[in-house]
Amino acid sequence: MGCAVNSADQLDVALDGERYRLLINAVTDYAIFMLDTEGRIATWNLGAKRFKGYEEAEILGQNFAVFYTGEDRQRGVPARALQTAATEGKFEAEGWRIRKDGSRFWAHVIIDPIRTPSGDLLGFAKITRDLTERKLAESAIRQSEEQFRLLVQGVSDYAIFMLDQQGRVNNWNLGAQKIKGYRREEIVGKSFALFYTEEDRGQNKPGQALEIAAREGRFEAEGRRVRKDGSLFWASTILTAIRDDLGTLIGFGKITRDITEKKQTQTALEEAREALFQSQKMEAVGQLTGGLAHDFNNLLTGISGCLELVQRRVAQGRFDDLGRYITAAQESSRRAASLTHRLLAFSRQQTLEPKSTDINVLTVGMEELIRRTVGPSITFEVVIASGVWMTMVDPNQLENALLNLCINARDAMPDGGHLTIETANKWIDGAAARLRGLPTGPYVTLSVSDNGAGMTQDVIDRAFDPFYTTKPVGSGTGLGLSMVYGFARQSRGQASIHSKVGKGTSVSLYLPRYIDPEDGKEEPEPAEAVGTTVPEKPVERRETVLVVDDEPAILTLVSDVLADLGYTTIEAGDGPAGLKILKSDARVDLLIIDVGLPGFDGRQVANAARAYRPELKVLYITGYADKAVLSHHHLEPGMQILTKPFALTELVSRVGSLIAQPGAGKDT
Repeated sequence: MGCAVNSADQLDVALDGERYRLLINAVTDYAIFMLDTEGRIATWNLGAKRFKGYEEAEILGQNFAVFYTGEDRQRGVPARALQTAATEGKFEAEGWRIRKDGSRFWAHVIIDPIRTPSGDLLGFAKITRDLTERKLAESAIRQSEEQFRLLVQGVSDYAIFMLDQQGRVNNWNLGAQKIKGYRREEIVGKSFALFYTEEDRGQNKPGQALEIAAREGRFEAEGRRVRKDGSLFWASTILTAIRDDLGTLIGFGKITRDITEKKQTQTALEEAREALFQSQKMEAVGQLTGGLAHDFNNLLTGISGCLELVQRRVAQGRFDDLGRYITAAQESSRRAASLTHRLLAFSRQQTLEPKSTDINVLTVGMEELIRRTVGPSITFEVVIASGVWMTMVDPNQLENALLNLCINARDAMPDGGHLTIETANKWIDGAAARLRGLPTGPYVTLSVSDNGAGMTQDVIDRAFDPFYTTKPVGSGTGLGLSMVYGFARQSRGQASIHSKVGKGTSVSLYLPRYIDPEDGKEEPEPAEAVGTTVPEKPVERRETVLVVDDEPAILTLVSDVLADLGYTTIEAGDGPAGLKILKSDARVDLLIIDVGLPGFDGRQVANAARAYRPELKVLYITGYADKAVLSHHHLEPGMQILTKPFALTELVSRVGSLIAQPGAGKDT
């Protein structure tokens, strides 16, 4: 029975040995073989044959040193490997090895000693893996990193360096040394806040830059930075967050460029542009004043001549022709006022009273006037689009602009032609908005087109310039289109011209759509209350009006007109004098005050007065658009504005409408 068991055990051992041999021989990615105690090869698997190149028959019995390079054999590396395995129980290393054909490969080697149960050394087990591809990849990476390091170090026009999470410098390139002045050993380990001005550090700008870069991945800015010697320079900086594969922040990459020279060049260019602009502005001012002098001298000649004749006739006791001369002087005054309004419109400084306006209703209302103005030789057509949006605009000035455009169109068709007025809704965005200098959004358009002579491109380019006209001398001031343009721009819109020689011209006004901010509905505002007709004879009144103006003629004129109508008037020649009266117990139902008073202006006086008299009515009079009065594009309740020069009937109408409003006359 014992012999049978012994035979079975031997058979199992033999079978296990065959299985191990087959297993080892099947492994082709590893060379697995045995050495005797002297290092001679005792076994050989297919993996060893595959990447070392030897057949089993030609390698068995040879010393494994044949796989080592000549340099390693001379240094005794194979023998030390066996000795280390025998004494320490294992030898592991990487290094270059030699194939049968003499080529090299990078090998990872493990040598383990094989011992009997009693501890006697029988030989060594050796496992080798070919890591050539990995080695080459690592070498390529190292070479790339080295090239990149050399590249970064060699860049002298940019400071390129890294920061840790707290903003401390941990490397430094040649460009950083050149731009900032610090050597590597002077700056590594210190905070990059050193490069900021004291003011920026006080505002924690370095910390803010790190926070933004960490949060958004990148921070970019331009600003003044400080060199080692304390001098300032303009820097363009980029700070980039650096994270590991898990997304953990490990630091920041920083690139700084010295743009001082670029900034100086840009400043010089801007100064040159400003000088050119001033030169062009002076040229335009010269043209403007020349045109003004011509037109106003004509008008003043008419006014002064008529007044002189009136004076002579009165001195002679001749009163029969006075009305004719007075009418002529008034007409010249009216034309002078119209010229001033056109100038203010061009410069966008006219006083506007914008209201929510339906341009369809306005255009239809103007139709008969335009038809009479252009004459019977012009066929006239109005094309009204349905559902046109409301727009916030001064309707009176829009009527003037429309009439001006129609007159221009008529003059372009001296032998007759066709005139078309069109309204439409348009949404302007993208390139169209940029081309017209408008914000993207909805607009209402009002266009006037003719089939007249048309314009060349040179004329189109100058058509909106003041005093530029192609009409014969004496036939126009050259302010018509400039007024239209200024009005459109002041109304937050635009005017454009499309024209072809021999085909005609179309001028379009683009006005922004208006929606009531309170309820989102487009509803016209109620028309302003109209004053009563000027009475021919004084009536008994109780109201008192304080008139404040630094121009004695206007002060006297306004006071006398109101006194003739029965109002009690108080006069003041400047702001402080007017405010002194308003602080007193004197009754004041209405304050009429010039906006442009020197020093303490009209708005300041009115604001101060309302602290004492909250319900005080105020009528501002002004020769220009004072931004303080027109802030937010509206006046407070109980306030109106009247633009100089004004008709006396308009003055009386405004006074009457303000006095009639509820709450008037309640002094406090």
